[in-house]
Amino acid sequence: MREEPFNLGRYRCRIIYNQVPGTPIIFLHGYNFTSNVWRDIGVLDELEREKIPYAAIDMPYGARSVCSPRSRDPGENIWVVHEIIRGLFPGTKPLIVGASLGGYIALKYATTHPVAGLFLIAPVNGLERELVEKYKSLTIPVIIVWGSKDRVVSLDELRKLAEHLEAQLTIYENAKHPAYLDYPERFKKDLIAFYKAIHLE
Repeated sequence: MREEPFNLGRYRCRIIYNQVPGTPIIFLHGYNFTSNVWRDIGVLDELEREKIPYAAIDMPYGARSVCSPRSRDPGENIWVVHEIIRGLFPGTKPLIVGASLGGYIALKYATTHPVAGLFLIAPVNGLERELVEKYKSLTIPVIIVWGSKDRVVSLDELRKLAEHLEAQLTIYENAKHPAYLDYPERFKKDLIAFYKAIHLE
């Protein structure tokens, strides 16, 4: 596991990563989090044990990100993700894990760049009209996780999103918006099972 700042055009963003062969997992945190959240719940250590490559990025959109300058512009954030994948894992199609606003960026990224799959935790703005029109072209496996105590994104919204994406919708009972914090062991198990299933397809 390495942690260091990366220079990406005008951006300088911290990344925690494991650069080994294979399909990489790219982690995009929520607005109020940083890449530390994935380390704190132990998922990065688990991927190290499984010898799975990954990069957890402090994104320009984050309120607390170790990244400057800050930007909420989706295009700028997508560019940062693309440059990191191109720099660390050239020629690969990543599995992108996106939480909340990170899920929105993951969806927008997948409609413009090749990915192996999406693992989304309560993505916001997933039913944006411009995005919905592009979902028909996506033929990738997608899983969406929702916590039953989520007060940010409704179950009805994510059910509609799952229909558009032909995605699996998984409910974590009594979990809040960042459901992985309430069920870190289940999240790790679900993510690694999804990753391995993609590899078997």
